[in-house]
Amino acid sequence: MARVKRGVTSHAKHKKTLKAAKGFYGRRKNTIRAAKAAVDRSMQYATRDRKAKKRVFRALWIQRLNAAVREHGLTYSRFIDGLAKAGIEVDRKVLSELAIHQPEAFAAIVTQAKSALPQAA
Repeated sequence: MARVKRGVTSHAKHKKTLKAAKGFYGRRKNTIRAAKAAVDRSMQYATRDRKAKKRVFRALWIQRLNAAVREHGLTYSRFIDGLAKAGIEVDRKVLSELAIHQPEAFAAIVTQAKSALPQAA
């Protein structure tokens, strides 16, 4: 059986880990043992935060919509209720973009949602 020297493989693995640790502080960027632990942890954070990012953006869109519909005399929850009753299926991201970049189109949607709501007696 021929002898297998593993220097090339381990060097490549180390290089890959150190490249991923580029920009880290202190020994975490240039010592393989510290870098490997830091990169493994950073991958866990990245996985977790991809999910958290979706929640954060949805909350941002809702805040923007609430501010925009209050200018038209509605609250966010009444607006969403009016959209559902009017049969308008536009997601919060698009509504938020409309409110910022095309206020007249957003105003038209708000009036449709408002008209679909029952009038308070």
